[in-house]
Amino acid sequence: GAQVTLLDPWGPGNARASSGGETRIIRATYGPLRVFTQLTARALTLWQEHEQRWGRTFYVRTGSLRIKSVDDERAEQAAMPLLKEAGLSLEYVALDEAARRYPQISFEGVKKVFFEPEAGFLLARDSCRAVVEQFVAAGGSYRQLSAVPGEAKSGRLGGITLSDGTTLTADHYVFACGAWLREIIPEVVGDLIRPTRQEVFYFGTPIGDNRFNDPQMPVWVDSAARVFYGIPGNRGRGFKVADDTRGPRFEPTTGDRMPTAEGLAAARALLV
Repeated sequence: GAQVTLLDPWGPGNARASSGGETRIIRATYGPLRVFTQLTARALTLWQEHEQRWGRTFYVRTGSLRIKSVDDERAEQAAMPLLKEAGLSLEYVALDEAARRYPQISFEGVKKVFFEPEAGFLLARDSCRAVVEQFVAAGGSYRQLSAVPGEAKSGRLGGITLSDGTTLTADHYVFACGAWLREIIPEVVGDLIRPTRQEVFYFGTPIGDNRFNDPQMPVWVDSAARVFYGIPGNRGRGFKVADDTRGPRFEPTTGDRMPTAEGLAAARALLV
């Protein structure tokens, strides 16, 4: 029964968005962090419900391969009872069996392999666009504009100024701005949110070779000294590889997004 206006400065699924990109991994193995496992289990249910409601595919179940180059499985062992509690699972896979299942992957130097069968990847950009489409279809108002909060008095915000020069007032305001919250409401967020730079690369797969594409390839996490993860090629978008190591502080609006030679070399080193 509410009138709702949705604002986004660059549009749904844009290239700057922290929730954007072509694809994102969804998995529930987070060591002893029960709340993360529970949130993921709930999210998987909601993704499937929205797929049925909207008649579209957002979630691709490939399973997630956890490759351990160090002989330490404490995180996986801690996660197993939490996954079982949430109706999910994590399986130990012997190295010879892993090599049989995935001959396109080299397991040389690997100590342990685990497989989370319910995991996979989400079509992130398509999902963001679908949310806006359904929001508008349900009667919402969408405007591609940026916003600056006005002055707050007695616990109430006096409105927001939009980039077209107009002002918008409402009974309630929700700021779901991710890395930009620090810029928009610095007096509230302070230094609690610290955006950092992580580089993501897409590599072309060999001509006529589907071994590195969905569904032949699962999503994967390589837990070595630096944690890398990847997503199989899909919809002709290439084989995704990214370093999950927290990089230098980053300004999300004006920061330089050109890939570095060092980041590319580290990602290429995994492509044996």
